[in-house]
Amino acid sequence: MTHSPGDRVAAELAAGGPPPDVVIEPDADRLARAVAEALVARLAAAQAVHGTASVVLTGGGIGIAVLERVAGLAVEPVRETVDWTAVDVWWGDERFVPAGDAERNDGQARTALLNRVGLPAERVHAMPAADSGPGSPEEAAETYLAELRAHAPDGADLPRFDVLLLGMGPEGHTASIFPGSPAVRDERPVLAVRDCPKPPPTRVSLSYPAINSAEEIWMVVSGEGKAEAVAAALGGADPVDLPAAGVRGTRATRWLLDAGAASRLPRSGG
Repeated sequence: MTHSPGDRVAAELAAGGPPPDVVIEPDADRLARAVAEALVARLAAAQAVHGTASVVLTGGGIGIAVLERVAGLAVEPVRETVDWTAVDVWWGDERFVPAGDAERNDGQARTALLNRVGLPAERVHAMPAADSGPGSPEEAAETYLAELRAHAPDGADLPRFDVLLLGMGPEGHTASIFPGSPAVRDERPVLAVRDCPKPPPTRVSLSYPAINSAEEIWMVVSGEGKAEAVAAALGGADPVDLPAAGVRGTRATRWLLDAGAASRLPRSGG
């Protein structure tokens, strides 16, 4: 029997990897603070080993709150452990809208963190905007793939990602991979995504294979409205139906939750 590339992706996701770690904080504010502190430590550790660090950012309320917290830590002398001139910043997905649109993840990240820590422009690898040259999301995806390859080892599509941050929608989408969408089974590293059920409908996203190449994936989720999807994802849901269930870091996968998001998880102990 022959299998399509989409079947192979689904099989790899079903095979899974090391079980995820789950960390629960009391509320969204303390979750953002804890993730920020952990991210600073992780980037510093990567720089100690490699001389540089690489992070893939996400958008959303809690994702941007984390970046604001990181910016706050960066100005505390005791926390000055990351050399921001040696951090490469990528994105897991982006809305295909004009550069100045408030919907763009990269604009929100620049305001929250990147413009505040002296990150060199050449280390900020934003996905192309709708008015930046590529005339379609498909062309934007190809442009971003070329940028990834330019920073990857010879012959590889992707550079090293030390940590990749993700959020999750209440229906289980992550990055711009939505339930039942063609992106769930697509092997290309970077994808154009059209007709998203959540506006704006046109986007560019990393695929599962690109996301799952990261050494560590941190799924940061807050709010009781996402509790059912969190429980389903951690309970082994099919990634085709609940995409967040399909993320697996090569070394670690961490679900970083507030009490609301964790409220449907089984209670351990007596």
